[in-house]
Amino acid sequence: MWALVESDNVTQVFTRPKGITVGEVNYPSNIFMLWTASELEALGIYEVVIDNTNLKDKEYYINTNQSFDFADGVVTASYGVATPKAIDDVTDEDGNVTRGLKYNYKQIINQQAGGILQDTDWMVVRAAEGGTVVPSDIATWRAAVRTKSNDMCAMIDGVADVDALAALYAYTNTGTEESPVYTRPLGEFPELGA
Repeated sequence: MWALVESDNVTQVFTRPKGITVGEVNYPSNIFMLWTASELEALGIYEVVIDNTNLKDKEYYINTNQSFDFADGVVTASYGVATPKAIDDVTDEDGNVTRGLKYNYKQIINQQAGGILQDTDWMVVRAAEGGTVVPSDIATWRAAVRTKSNDMCAMIDGVADVDALAALYAYTNTGTEESPVYTRPLGEFPELGA
């Protein structure tokens, strides 16, 4: 990424090479690749240094647009302070509800549980309609999946902010370097036959 600096102010930003007019001279796009940094800087074109200090995970935060600053011969693109997304549902004055992260993440957990159980749902329907009883290992596993789903949703309900929610999903190595075992506080759904 490059920026055109005129009178010590960033006037244009280029995310890719393109033809440019500086003063009354037209320059082709290939100058960005062929010219040295000092040759470009003589025209007022500087490579942009990205400062991600304030950039947060967009899954949990709303980041600002980048702002560009020129100082001491360097153009820096930086983000403002990120705003955490709403963790809980928000109801406006008209009664419209905007779902928060807790609701959305619990929906995902419940959808995952439903998808996991889907392959054996037919056994439950067959048993309910007077057919063969669901095998005990399947019934035990299905109950464990539902219990784990409820436990996961309770953990999500218990978080106070987006950082605590993100921490539930963060994997860490609980094994050794030679035999890594990656786990997360939220845990995983039980597997059939495991």
